[in-house]
Amino acid sequence: MVGRNRRYALADSAQQIVGGFLLAGPFVVTEEVWLLAGSMEWFQALGTVAIVFGIGYGALYKADDERDPDREAEVAGVPVRFISLVLVSYLSVLILALAFDAPETFLAEEYGSGTMAQVFVTMKAVSVGSVFSVVGAATADSVF
Repeated sequence: MVGRNRRYALADSAQQIVGGFLLAGPFVVTEEVWLLAGSMEWFQALGTVAIVFGIGYGALYKADDERDPDREAEVAGVPVRFISLVLVSYLSVLILALAFDAPETFLAEEYGSGTMAQVFVTMKAVSVGSVFSVVGAATADSVF
C-alpha cells in the first residue's frame, strides 16, 4: 500500500485486541479445549508458545512485505508491535476465560476449586486458545 504509514500506533493495538478477542471466544467456552489442556504435558504447552510466536512474527513481518521489524520501535531489541501482538493474544484468552468463569466451570470437579493444578491447566488452556487468538490479532493488525 503505497503512501500508507506503517508505523506502530495505539490504534494498531486496538485492532489487535478486536481480532484477538474475536477468535479467542469460541475456544474459551469449548469443553474440549479444557480437556485437551488437562492432558497436555509442559513441553506441549511450551510448543504452543513457540507456535504463537512463530505465527505472530510470520504474519506481521513475513506475510507483509511493507513491514520491516528493523525499522520499528523496539524494547530490548523486540519490535513493540510484536510485543503488543503476543500480549493481546494471551491476555484476550485469559480475560475471557476468567470473565466466563471457565476454569471453575470446566476444571473444579476434577482438580478442585482454586488449586494449583487448576491454575496450571488454565495456563495450558490459555496457551491453546492463544494459537487461534494470535491469528485474529495479526490479521486485524495487517488488514486494517
